[in-house]
Amino acid sequence: MPLTIRDREREGVVILDLKGRLTAGEETAVLREKLRAEAAAGRKNVILNLAEVDYIDSTGLGTLVICYTSLQKAGGALKLLNLNRRNIELLVLTKLSTVFELFNDEQDAVNSFFPGRRIQRFDILSFLQSQRAQE
Repeated sequence: MPLTIRDREREGVVILDLKGRLTAGEETAVLREKLRAEAAAGRKNVILNLAEVDYIDSTGLGTLVICYTSLQKAGGALKLLNLNRRNIELLVLTKLSTVFELFNDEQDAVNSFFPGRRIQRFDILSFLQSQRAQE
């Protein structure tokens, strides 16, 4: 399934709604190019909405890190929104959960770009405990 990207903006923050799989090949190239174009246009604060991304492989993870680093060097930031359980566990396992800011509410993710605004950060431990309790 090819990766599709729909872009929108909220309070000057770019939100990219991804749908599909983030895997080796064209999918990761499409995401890298999209983020490169956003940064070139001066839109350096980006949220990736991963609600409809069901699978991320090692190349996909590497792409997320490359994009994060590129935007950070350009003076911006990349934040992740609405990860599913599998993708959260993947970030915890690889310790990338300590690198990326994770959110499960879009307004909190947008607010995180504005100092002084109240935000609710995603609590990985609480999420995993609640998932295990449901099993």
